[in-house]
Amino acid sequence: MSGILNSSIGRKFAMALSAFFLMIFLLQHFAINLLSVFSADTFNEVSHFMGTFWAVQYVMQPILIFGVIFHFIMGFVLEIKNRKARTISYAKNNGAANSTWMSRNMIYSGLAILAFMGLHFYDFWFPEINTKYIQGDMSGLLANGDYRYFEELQHKFVDVWRVALYCVSFVFLALHLLHGFSSAFQSVGANNKYTKGLKGFGKAYAIIIPLGFIFIALFHHLNN
Repeated sequence: MSGILNSSIGRKFAMALSAFFLMIFLLQHFAINLLSVFSADTFNEVSHFMGTFWAVQYVMQPILIFGVIFHFIMGFVLEIKNRKARTISYAKNNGAANSTWMSRNMIYSGLAILAFMGLHFYDFWFPEINTKYIQGDMSGLLANGDYRYFEELQHKFVDVWRVALYCVSFVFLALHLLHGFSSAFQSVGANNKYTKGLKGFGKAYAIIIPLGFIFIALFHHLNN
């Protein structure tokens, strides 16, 4: 593994694989959250299953955390390597004419997403870990006997400032995905007759999924 990461091509390939993994997780996370718009009971049941099933908690969750950390560290490493490799500045090379804004600012959109993840962990993941593994309450129930997941989700979107932060963060996610999706496929050598279709799918994914998360946040804010 270390040998692969020592080469530029190897680092880009590993970065692409971690990106695919995180995009699959993002789609799954979106699908579960979208249930909260249509059925509180279904959302509660699925959330409780995901929060207590051993394979999710002790296998998939650690892999996900590793994937997130690996992706961000590798992104910073690639950015540092690329900056060191440039012998001609963008100002002299007219980089804006040869590349998109998203591709030139992936590091900044990535930092915005990383900051958002800190907020998201503070809002949901840390309280969940505290409830289940420190307090030892795996029931997922409120004092009245109902599942707590839907109520906790709605409660987090009462404050308008938090909703605004979430919406801005998902705009940065869309910008990151607009370049990252096609870049990931290029890194694994997907340059063939399907490239045009992949680019179209990537643009749709990069716009629809973040917009979907924004819709969910606004829906719960307006329906509190």
